[in-house]
Amino acid sequence: MAIYREEETLAAGIRQVAQLMVTAARTAPKTRGRDNLQFLIVDGEDIEKIARRMEEIGEITGAYFFGRDANDIRRSEVVVLFGTRIKALDLPYCGWCGFEDCAEKNRHPGHPCAYNNIDLGIAVGSAVSVAMDHRVDNRVMYTIGQAVRDLGYFDPEIRIILGVPLSATSKNIYFNRLKKS
Repeated sequence: MAIYREEETLAAGIRQVAQLMVTAARTAPKTRGRDNLQFLIVDGEDIEKIARRMEEIGEITGAYFFGRDANDIRRSEVVVLFGTRIKALDLPYCGWCGFEDCAEKNRHPGHPCAYNNIDLGIAVGSAVSVAMDHRVDNRVMYTIGQAVRDLGYFDPEIRIILGVPLSATSKNIYFNRLKKS
């Protein structure tokens, strides 16, 4: 017979939920069936590297919330990362990106196709619903994505990235966060 401490059980459960979140994101619907998404799970020292870069960004930009979010992810067991390529889907009639059509958008390769962001949002929504179903606290953070992009965790063509830290404590650490006046 074995005895499992709460800390070990929670850590294993959160990692399992992170894996299930990636599965949910992978199977989420994608426009025209084109998959431009990538996912990663990070923990341990990689969380600290991301947090340090977030703090640097906050200092450079004056955006206090990068530091606030860095403190939050340091208290998280894992962070699930979701990224998308910027790639037009060659739709015959759209213009949602602000250009007349996909051919015009392709002349501006750094400008996102609206559907890249929509597909990313659907994938993240599917993933966080898995966390919710398992009562694992989470929060979608663009600040994590900015730091991860700078650190080069994804393939270079992945340009839009969101991070979702996971925690299971007696109080949700991502709720009622202090706001700077």
